Amino acid sequence: MANRKEYIDKLAAQLKQWDDEIEKLEAKAQQAQTDVKADYQRQLEELRSKRQKAENRIQEIREASEDAWQELKSGAEEAFDSMRNAVDNAVSRFK
Repeated sequence: MANRKEYIDKLAAQLKQWDDEIEKLEAKAQQAQTDVKADYQRQLEELRSKRQKAENRIQEIREASEDAWQELKSGAEEAFDSMRNAVDNAVSRFK
């Protein structure tokens, strides 16, 4: 990606999509029966934790110097890959 702002915008847009998915899962969790509700809650806690880590990476990139932000990209991409996998697993598990 050519510049930091474009990269941050791309990551922020992805977080917004995941927020929408998490909201859908939360709605399903509210309607779930008691035995399944605990599974939903565990998945949602994991998603929120991974989401926070991804958001923290965006903040680190925003605050980094022009030279340093490039070095932070790999950590951000790892956090986003982890989040992507967790969302995909949760969505497929609770369809």
